[in-house]
Amino acid sequence: MNEIIAGFSPDSGGFYYMVMLAIVAAIGVAIAIERGYYILVRSNINAPKFMTEIRKLVKAGDYKKALALCESAPNRALPSVVGAGLRRVAESETVDFRTIQNSVDEGTLEVIPKLQERTGFLAMIANVATLIGLMGTIWGLILAFRSVSVAGIDAAEKSRLLAAGIGTAMNTTLMGLMIAIPSILAYTFLHNKTTKIIDEIDEHTVKLINLITGNR
Repeated sequence: MNEIIAGFSPDSGGFYYMVMLAIVAAIGVAIAIERGYYILVRSNINAPKFMTEIRKLVKAGDYKKALALCESAPNRALPSVVGAGLRRVAESETVDFRTIQNSVDEGTLEVIPKLQERTGFLAMIANVATLIGLMGTIWGLILAFRSVSVAGIDAAEKSRLLAAGIGTAMNTTLMGLMIAIPSILAYTFLHNKTTKIIDEIDEHTVKLINLITGNR
């Protein structure tokens, strides 16, 4: 760890690469925190429990109360989509399957992009961090080979410059991987959670539409 910290010294051969990696890491952390909060806290809900209550109200024909339950969680993904369908049902007595489906589709098209936006940047950050680390590796090797070819310095100085160049190469590689691996893990976790929420929306909205049209 001390070697990595030393890499941020302006005297270090890999200083600029380490700074670029630090900036990329900061952006990645910011995106991961924002997306994690939006997907796991703001948009997520206990879908089976929520839909059990909705189905009870729909079976009883109390669409307005079901809609009020959806509106009590306006920022959640599933209630937003279900509410879009129930709102149309509550406003009309002659709503057919296609009308409800269109309302649900409209709500889905509003919710899904918000769930998916910026998550893909985490995968990009992992790739960028790896490539910047590779650039630093190549630069460090250039410094190492250059030190060998320098004339007029003794063997001890050449050894020091060679070690510094190799150290630069290894530090930037390690820093790039330290950023890339957590970014990939965060991307995979958030992507899977987003997919699960979207699957829940698809599953429960189809069941709800069938239930509503069966009641009417």
